[in-house]
Amino acid sequence: QVDLVESGGGLVQPGGSLRLSCAASGSIVGMSTMGWYRQGPGKRRELVASFSSGGSTNYADSVKGRFTISRDNAKNTAYLQMNSLKPEDTAVYYCNANIRVTPMRPYENYWGQGTQVTVSS
Repeated sequence: QVDLVESGGGLVQPGGSLRLSCAASGSIVGMSTMGWYRQGPGKRRELVASFSSGGSTNYADSVKGRFTISRDNAKNTAYLQMNSLKPEDTAVYYCNANIRVTPMRPYENYWGQGTQVTVSS
């Protein structure tokens, strides 16, 4: 059993910052891709930022220069530093990862439960 738990969401004023965390727990022997997605009111879920299996990063055009994804492999944790937040960043943010729970099984895809980020004055 693997759980992804996000934290760090909340209410922030425009121009402010938040740091989201995603901690993976359980029987984990490997983690490849890991990323953050978001779903705003009435919108489709979209990719915000991600790590590829090779470690390269990818960002949505709307967050480039403002958001930074990072990870601590020893802690099986990923972070999303969000600066210069805008009202349009308001959404539920989800963590996603491909995780292997035993050496004999392929990587499987997991989602966290989401954390709400609201940018408003």
